[in-house]
Amino acid sequence: MTEILKLYKKEGETPLECILRFKAGHSQYSKEKMTYLGRLDPMAEGLLLALAGNTKEREKYLSLDKTYEFEVLWGFSTDTHDILGIIDGTSSEPTKLEQRIPVILKKVREKKSQVYPNFSSKSFGGDYMKAREAKIDEHDRPEKKIKIFDISHLNTRLVSNKGLLEEIKKRVSEVKGDFRQGEIIKKWAEVLEKEGSAMISSFKADVSSGTYIRGLAHEMGEMIDKKALAWSIRRTRIGNYSC
Repeated sequence: MTEILKLYKKEGETPLECILRFKAGHSQYSKEKMTYLGRLDPMAEGLLLALAGNTKEREKYLSLDKTYEFEVLWGFSTDTHDILGIIDGTSSEPTKLEQRIPVILKKVREKKSQVYPNFSSKSFGGDYMKAREAKIDEHDRPEKKIKIFDISHLNTRLVSNKGLLEEIKKRVSEVKGDFRQGEIIKKWAEVLEKEGSAMISSFKADVSSGTYIRGLAHEMGEMIDKKALAWSIRRTRIGNYSC
């Protein structure tokens, strides 16, 4: 028997940890063979489909379109394109951001491909660990065809550097395993120690399978010659399944 389960992956946990948490709370599935249908990064949360029973059927669920709600933090970049990364660049905030967002959205909708980000699950030369642990020059990383079916701007807010740092410390510290948390928090603290503020913009996007939202956030900054990263990511739909 095959069963599709709609799980909610929390920010900070891996898909496997999400499945183990589900099994711990549902004894009827404790010995059931299960696999997740599509990954979510540690800093992403939201809908995670799990296949229980005959896991050989997982391939037909991996190409489903998805919907994400995500936030872009302007003025900073990291080697992972989200907050769980080492800061590798800063820039001034975009001037007249509200006026420039329509231009960004137009360029996003026109995207046809995306370069795989560092620290992804994509293998390089058959070496999975290299893809996750080594920085590969952007020109050497493979490119994937994607589709951005729709994207809209929800709102933009201003956050103090102090508020950013407090939230980063809390959220990064909740991630289990070795993701360089100590070094990450130290670097963020060095950059955000001065008084100041930054802008965070919220978006909703319908995209094809395989689209990296953290990569898209980084690219949105490049579209206006600014630094940017994914502040938060929440998946709300996979195919006809939603949360």
